Amino acid sequence: MSWLELLNNLESGAVRAATQDDNGQWHANVEVKQGILEAFKNGTNTEFAGGFVDKHNLAPQEFTAENGVRMVPGGSSVRRGAHVAQGTIIMPPAYVNIGAFIDEGTMVDSHALVGSCAQVGKNVHLSAAVQLGGVLEPIGASPVVVEDDAFIGAGCVIVEGVVVKKGAVLAPGVRLSATIPVYDCVNERQLDKGEPIPEYAIVIPGSRPASNEWAREQGLSMSCALIVKYRDEQSDASLLLEEVLR
Repeated sequence: MSWLELLNNLESGAVRAATQDDNGQWHANVEVKQGILEAFKNGTNTEFAGGFVDKHNLAPQEFTAENGVRMVPGGSSVRRGAHVAQGTIIMPPAYVNIGAFIDEGTMVDSHALVGSCAQVGKNVHLSAAVQLGGVLEPIGASPVVVEDDAFIGAGCVIVEGVVVKKGAVLAPGVRLSATIPVYDCVNERQLDKGEPIPEYAIVIPGSRPASNEWAREQGLSMSCALIVKYRDEQSDASLLLEEVLR
C-alpha cells in the first residue's frame, strides 16, 4: 500500500495505527506507522493559506456537513491521516494529529490534544486541556488508547502508551504514564507496570512519600494515581452529557 492510499484509509477508518486482539490487548500496527513515516519522508515543506508551513501532503482536513462532524470555529485542526467519525464534536482550539482515531459521538473539548496514532473510542468525553500523547517512533511503541464511554477530566495528561479501559473516569488533573504508579484502593493492590486502567474505574490524582530518605525528611512526595471506586448509578448520573449539545 502506498503512503497516499494509507492516508486515505486512515481517514476513512479502514485501517488503524493500533488494533485490539481477542484478549482485549492493544498492539501497534507497525506497517501503518511505517507508512506514516514514509509520507513524512515524501513530503516537502509548503506554504498554506493562513501563514503556516507543513508537508505538502499532510494538510489539515476540511469537513462538510455530510461528514457528520461538528468542528466549531476558532482554531481547531485535524491533520491529514486522522479519522474522525460521525457525531464527533471538536471545540476550539483543539488538535488531532496524523494517525489518530476518534470514534462516534466523542467530544473533544477546548485546548485538547489527540496525539499522533492515539486511539479514542465511542462516546468518550475529552474535557478541556486534556493531552493524549502521540507516538510515531519507536516504530513498535503502542499509542495511548481511551476506550468507549470513558470520561477524561479537565487537564488530564495520558502518555507513553497508557490504556484507559471502557467506562473509566479520570478526575481533573490525573496524570498517567509508564512510570507513574496507580493504586487500586478498592481492591488494595498496585497495578502492574503497563497494566491498563480497569473498566469503570474512577481515578483521582494522588501522592506518595518520596523513596529517598533525605526527600522523606523534607516531607516531599511523588505523583501517583488512585482508584477510589468503580462506577455506579450515582456516579453515572453525574456524568450524563446534555444531549442538546449534540
